[in-house]
Amino acid sequence: MSVTEKLVSRLPGLGDRIDRKPVVAVVKLHGVITPSPSPLGRGSINLNSIESALTRAFGHDRLVAVALQINSPGGAPTQSALVAERIRQLAAAKGDVPVIAFCEDVAASGGYWLACAADEIYAHRTSLIGSIGVISAGFGLHGLLERVGVERRVHTAGTNKMRLDPFQHEKPEDVEWLVGLQGQLHEQFVDWVSERRGDRLTKEFDDVFSGEVWTGAGAVERGLVDGLGSLRGVISERFPDAEVSVAEPRRPLLAKLGVGGGAATGLLGAAIEAIEQRATWSRFGL
Repeated sequence: MSVTEKLVSRLPGLGDRIDRKPVVAVVKLHGVITPSPSPLGRGSINLNSIESALTRAFGHDRLVAVALQINSPGGAPTQSALVAERIRQLAAAKGDVPVIAFCEDVAASGGYWLACAADEIYAHRTSLIGSIGVISAGFGLHGLLERVGVERRVHTAGTNKMRLDPFQHEKPEDVEWLVGLQGQLHEQFVDWVSERRGDRLTKEFDDVFSGEVWTGAGAVERGLVDGLGSLRGVISERFPDAEVSVAEPRRPLLAKLGVGGGAATGLLGAAIEAIEQRATWSRFGL
């Protein structure tokens, strides 16, 4: 309850006449999922950056539902899991308040992991959904330093301290180790989706966990989402008397000041971040 509502409610007879509509709180989960938040708080999702928005959303005293507005191509698996687990913790504490996910342009890989934190998932017919898999990418730069006259010196303690060095030939045992890690993460992803979607997954399809991506209709067929629709459309139909309230995260201090560190450092960091995020989005043609 706001301060104004508390004061007015104490006035005899007047508090009862205040129109106190039920609230559907919206949390925007937009961007690449990364453990390193942007200095300006833009374009990334992680538990630290979204925690304040989640607690505000679930903290409404007139709450009837929480809507997750998701637009993410994925990213770091640990942050995906941490955010999803926090959503479930807050939902459990709130009791019978439903959590509904709405997928926009893309809810793929870690973005779909977040969607599965909801009790129901909706997508637009043009949304890209799925990519239930794990990916690692890099470059092989063997011989590059020698050609430009640079000698690289690396010293380690521990036989496996320097796996998959891009400046050396790729070793089969290193690839085997990486594939093993990916398999473990993929298994956890599959377990999470299976736990959250349960019998709603369509068993006649054997490609659900293949890493494939589908539009909204294909995702409905496979049970990855519950139906097609937009946030405004579904909420207005399900909760016609509710007020929609967007829970915004607290902005970092640097963002409030409009700066991102030193000029050179800020520009360089922003450029690197933009390239990395552009590459992640481009996997889905966006």
